[in-house]
Amino acid sequence: MTAILAVVTTMVAGLVTATLNAPTASAHGALMKPGSRTFFCWQDGLTPQGNIVPKNSACKAAVAQSGENSLYNWFSVLRSDGAGRTEGFIPDGQLCSGGNPNFAGYDRTGNWPVTHLTAGASFGFSYNAWAAHPGWFYLYVTKDGYDPSRALRWDDLEEQPFLTVDHPQVSGNVGSVDGQYKWTGNFPAAKSGKHVVYSVWKRSDSTETFYGCSDVVFDGGNGEVTGIGVVDDPPDPGQPPNGACTAKWTTTGDWNGGYQAEVTVTNPGTTTLSGWRVGWTVPAGQTINSVWNGTLTLDGTRATVGNAGWNGSLPAGTTRSFGLSANATGSTAAPELTCSSP
Repeated sequence: MTAILAVVTTMVAGLVTATLNAPTASAHGALMKPGSRTFFCWQDGLTPQGNIVPKNSACKAAVAQSGENSLYNWFSVLRSDGAGRTEGFIPDGQLCSGGNPNFAGYDRTGNWPVTHLTAGASFGFSYNAWAAHPGWFYLYVTKDGYDPSRALRWDDLEEQPFLTVDHPQVSGNVGSVDGQYKWTGNFPAAKSGKHVVYSVWKRSDSTETFYGCSDVVFDGGNGEVTGIGVVDDPPDPGQPPNGACTAKWTTTGDWNGGYQAEVTVTNPGTTTLSGWRVGWTVPAGQTINSVWNGTLTLDGTRATVGNAGWNGSLPAGTTRSFGLSANATGSTAAPELTCSSP
């Protein structure tokens, strides 16, 4: 990480030139600590020649979809008409891009660079000020049980920001990596494992609003970063990797006001899974009555069914299933499922 930062420092002048040659961007900042996806992917791709060639597989995939300009303008994830709006304005699955199609590649799932943190601890946050604007910063974090194998949705986030900063002062050289808003705050307690810190910067002098995802893991760390400058081998997009599972929903019966369904879990890999869990968002107007051959957990509208004690082992190429019944008004179409091994 020290070597990367040294390269960043020496590359500032080159980046200014590259940015001036790139299409004009009106955005002016991104979270640096803990780093946003665009910022870390820019760092990951820096070369002494001034090119941006990402090594991290998630960053590669994002650039393949959104183009190199999404990294030259890593500070440009914004909506000019945002006016501080969040849920109901930015669609589910597009939070990390802020609904900006120029950054849609950063809504993807993948092995993003991560910052290692300690839940409940004080942390020195910094947000780049490529151009300084007055405003408020809001930081959210994902709920317990967040599933990183699917694109981020509003239901994945805690309802209220864990930290709000009101018009902080900028320091350093505005228009460079050194120009930053800095503040100190505490992360929520009792968080563990992988999460996303979601940032919203609402300007008070215009409707322009900035959005960003910072991938973190609460594992007792102190801000260490991994996944930058490392060539990792992405899985074949057509085949789930070992340790992943797939799930299929079949409606086995329906009646006026309800239905029954069976979910089949498959291990397409080459190694045995020691457990499995399937998640989905319960549509409005539906309530789950009962589940068999699995254990149900509800978190708001998010339902997760994990294996029972006796059917957790899932050898390669085999299946398990669980059933459920629910009350329902309106559509009973199959929901989008996620499947993972704890």
